[in-house]
Parts: sequence; structure tokens; C-alpha cells
Amino acid sequence: MLDAHTRSGGTATASPRATATELVVPVPLAPLSPAPLPVVAPASASAGFAARCTRALLSPWARFSLLVALLVAAASSVLLFEPQRLLSDGWPPHLGGVVAATVFAVAYGLCTVAFVPRPLLNLAAGALFGSQLGIGAAVAGTVLGAGLAFGLGRILGQDALRPLLRGRLLQAADGQLSRHGLRSMLAARLFPGVPFWAANYCAAVSRMGWLPFLAATALGSIPNTAAYVVAGSSASSPTSPLFLVSMAAIGLPAAVGAVVAWRKRHHLRRR
Repeated sequence: MLDAHTRSGGTATASPRATATELVVPVPLAPLSPAPLPVVAPASASAGFAARCTRALLSPWARFSLLVALLVAAASSVLLFEPQRLLSDGWPPHLGGVVAATVFAVAYGLCTVAFVPRPLLNLAAGALFGSQLGIGAAVAGTVLGAGLAFGLGRILGQDALRPLLRGRLLQAADGQLSRHGLRSMLAARLFPGVPFWAANYCAAVSRMGWLPFLAATALGSIPNTAAYVVAGSSASSPTSPLFLVSMAAIGLPAAVGAVVAWRKRHHLRRR
């Protein structure tokens, strides 16, 4: 049965429908495990050790020790192979002419680095190849050997030995070679008062340039080298005028060099 309000056209109100309420239940999350850290190798320690080893190997005294070891090995090899047998046995028979002279020049240069006396090599050049070809081979070998010794001394020995030039004579000799390299080395080559190897390494320790050193070596070595080569080529006839002239050409520069060295020594002492 409808009530009066409904019959009179009113609007019947109904009770609102209950809305369902969703319950959100928090689900506990599993704890996240931290990502594994990358394993870093101790690069800094290894790099520092490598750097220290490199500095030690490239230090001046390490390079100087290498130079000494190389020279000792070269001198020992000369004692084993005995290059002086060239004077008696001759050059290998399958080589001849310019090719043989070129090979001899290379061997000549290596032997001078190993402290083989140049007079012996010059005599061998004259005995094997005669005067003209022998002089060319000996001069070429002289320049090659001087250049090799100068390069070894400059790269491996200069940094270690220059701080030791503290004496008055050593400083004077160093200044002479550094300021007047061409003139000083030319005099040392023309007058054989200084051993060949000693002049090479003294020039390498100084501040002398490559070009003056090689030019002075090539020009200054010709007279003495030619005299020994001619003596070697004419040694079979020791009474010949050519042999006697060559021996005089050997003895005269040696005497003049001794006098010049004696006067120069006193001049350096007074400075």
C-alpha cells in the first residue's frame, strides 16, 4: 500500500546502496639484495711498480751499465774470433773487388768499437786490397766505427758521465770539444796522441755535434790511415822507397802529436 506522499506525486526516496569498500592489504616486499660490486684489480699499484721499473731501466747509470756490458761483450768476441788472422789467412776467396772492400769496411767499423787497434786493421786493408781500394775501405770503416761509438756513448753514457766532469782538466777538455769540436777533433785525428776509442767516447760525453765529429774524423784520419795502408800493401818489400816513405809518414805525425799533447797539457794546467 502506498502512503499519501507517494499518492500525491512525491518522490519516494530509497536508502542508498552500500558501496563495497576494497581493503588493500599491504604485501611485505622481499628485501632487495645489493648489486655485487665489480672487482677492481689493483691497477694503480701495478702501474706504479711498472713505472718504477721503467725509470730504473732508463736511468743514466742503468744505460751506462748497458754500455759497459756491450763493450765488454764486443771485446770478448774479438778475443774469440781473432780478426788479426786476416793478415795471414786472407779474405774469403768467394768475395772480391768492391764487394769484399765494403764487407771489410763494415767489419772494420765493428772491430774499432770492440777496441781492435786501427793500425792493425789498416795494415790488413793494405795487404788485402792494395793501396787505393784499401785506403777507401779503411777510411769508410774508420768513419763507421767512430759514428757507432759516438752514438753509443751519446745515448747510453752522456747523462751518467757529464755530472762527473768536475776537475779542471776535464772541464777544460769538455769546453774545448763543445765549443771548438771540429778543430779539436781534427787535431786529435791528425796527430795520433789520443787513442781512437778514447776520442770517440770523450766527444760523445761532450756537447759536440754529430756533423763536426764525423767530418773531422773523415778528414783527419786520411793521412795516418793512408800511411798504414801503403805500408801494409808494400810490406813484402820492406826496403822499397814506398815502404820507407810510409813508415816515415807514420812516425812523423806521432812525434808531432806527442809534442802538441805535451804543450796542450801544460796550457790546460795554467788555465
